[in-house]
Amino acid sequence: QAQPVESGGGLVQAGGSLRLSCTASRLSQALVGWFRQAPGKELEFVSAVSWPDGDTESAYSVKGRFFITRDDAANTVYLQMNNLKPEDTAVYYCAAANSLELSVRPADYVSWGQGTQVTVSS
Repeated sequence: QAQPVESGGGLVQAGGSLRLSCTASRLSQALVGWFRQAPGKELEFVSAVSWPDGDTESAYSVKGRFFITRDDAANTVYLQMNNLKPEDTAVYYCAAANSLELSVRPADYVSWGQGTQVTVSS
């Protein structure tokens, strides 16, 4: 798996929205997950989408607010984040895995992006 590249992070007020993008060659044939890490905290699973079925899984803290989708023709996975809260502030990482099963475990992912900062002000 090529290293994913994230984009779309930034500063937004609470209640706002951002869409993160993750792109890599052959991403269309990979399990893709989003993780985040806030200062002083451990890496946390956010959401994942499987291949080829497109099944999704999201953390309880973001369900109903964050939505993961994939555009296989563009080798891109998106994370639409709505109703953002200050506690969503973190560096968000995209990761890819050669697996057909959804996973929330960082250890199951083999390729990681550099991360994109999301800051939500109150």
